[in-house]
Amino acid sequence: TRSIKPVLYALFCISSHRLCINTKNATMAMHIPKHGLQTMLKDGSKHMAGMEEAVYRNIEACTNLGKVICTSLGPNGMNKMVINHLEKLFVTNDAATIVNELEVEHPAAKMLVMASQMQLQEVGDGTNLTVMFAGELLTLASHILQMGLHPSEVIAGYEMALEKCLEILPSLVTREVKDTSDRKNVEMALRTAIGSKQYGYEAQLAKVVADACLAILPKDPTNFNLDSVRVVKILGGGVMDTHYMAGMLFNREPEGHVTSAHDAKVLVINCPLDIAITETKGTVLIKTAKQLTDFSVGEENALCKQIKEIADAGVKVIVAGGKVGELALHYCNRFGMLVVRLTSKHELRRLTHVVGATALPRVGPPTAEEAGHCDHVEVKELGGARVTVFRQEREAGKISTIIVRGSSKNVMDDIERAIDDGVNVFKAMTKDGRLLPGAGAVEVELAKQIASYGETCPGLEQYAIKQFAQALEIVPRSLAENAGKKATEVLSSLYAAHAAGKASAGFDVESEQIALLDATEKEILDLFATKYWALKFATNAAVTVLRVDQIIMSKPAGGPKAPKGGGRDTAE
Repeated sequence: TRSIKPVLYALFCISSHRLCINTKNATMAMHIPKHGLQTMLKDGSKHMAGMEEAVYRNIEACTNLGKVICTSLGPNGMNKMVINHLEKLFVTNDAATIVNELEVEHPAAKMLVMASQMQLQEVGDGTNLTVMFAGELLTLASHILQMGLHPSEVIAGYEMALEKCLEILPSLVTREVKDTSDRKNVEMALRTAIGSKQYGYEAQLAKVVADACLAILPKDPTNFNLDSVRVVKILGGGVMDTHYMAGMLFNREPEGHVTSAHDAKVLVINCPLDIAITETKGTVLIKTAKQLTDFSVGEENALCKQIKEIADAGVKVIVAGGKVGELALHYCNRFGMLVVRLTSKHELRRLTHVVGATALPRVGPPTAEEAGHCDHVEVKELGGARVTVFRQEREAGKISTIIVRGSSKNVMDDIERAIDDGVNVFKAMTKDGRLLPGAGAVEVELAKQIASYGETCPGLEQYAIKQFAQALEIVPRSLAENAGKKATEVLSSLYAAHAAGKASAGFDVESEQIALLDATEKEILDLFATKYWALKFATNAAVTVLRVDQIIMSKPAGGPKAPKGGGRDTAE
């Protein structure tokens, strides 16, 4: 027994040592070292490469964004209800508003959002076409990529097709607005742009926009300023009550008793109209009642002197960017000056441009250079609301205001977007007045000619060119589907008409049966610049996405996110 115990103890030690070694090896084996690009990146970074991980994922994100926008195209387009991060509700079919308020996070889909923003800056209309066409180009690109084509071949084919497309486009022009002061032609061009947003009200709104734009059209139409057309929303009434008014209108009354002034010198201050307050704190020691009375009387006299100096300088109208004190208002009424308070800095800046004044940071008489001038300042009543109107007779400070009426805030917001599109189309028309047939006619004609062009190309690019032609069908197909018609039958009818030489044949959305119309005769016309830039921006966005073969994302920084958009001045 004594000889067995040491042997057992030795065996126990050996087995325990082996167990420790195995445990240590197991622990070491669990640590997997980084390899490739991950060795250079921080923990939490993501790296995706290859067709499956990068290219197809990007295409899928862009396709989904395009599908959201497709159903909003045309007169029968459906509205989207979007609630943004501030819980503000948007009910609209305007693609620019939808993509901006969706707050797209995917980096590839952001390319399409950026393309739509560029289209908005360049023309002001056609954002819907830009996003959906780019999405369709990428959807069809995925089909030929799966067949074995390399992305570089697809990119080359798309660029060749775009070049040919832009070469064909000028030959499809059917009308041109040469004189932008011709009201009839201007209304005709605006109706289609506005009708896609507010179908049924396009005639009324086109007339209102034309009146507002032509009233302030300078001698050189290319100098037309978008900021010279304002939109003011007054709740009540109906859409048909929307009308144009000459001058700059504010949805508020003057502060005092004086309600009108003519041929008036205007003082604009971006500070409160009240007793001056020192920047540093001070202490005043008052020992008697007389000292208290003298102190308050001294303040009143100082303010009275300031207001009298302003009145002696010939000022009839004071526009304040801050609060208006009761005592200051009393003296303004005594000296017969009209006082208007504006809470928006943006509106204050715009008014200084209209009256030709300089916004002063102090209360005091202006110099000749600092004072502005307005021909008429008066109060009018609109739908139960009293508004203040600044109106100029001279051309330099002319401004138009469109008063939008509606039953709810969302309705008025959507009408405002349609009016903005109309004003932007007018601005683009002053530079290039060429018009193309709408209703899907241009897209089908381009698709027919681009498909024929693809047959003549010998390389692998021909497949991408044919897919480009097929992608153009997204416009007539969406118009048909949104109208509740069979897209295949509509497309076959359109192709048959275009093959017979009817280049202006488009889809009739008003017909109960599948029917075609001559878009030029029916005056359904789109601006040349809208189509030109939409095709260009959409193709460039799609090509940019196809050029990406790797996605490298750093680990997001911790802490609270910075507010998006920042603090912006909004008109009341």
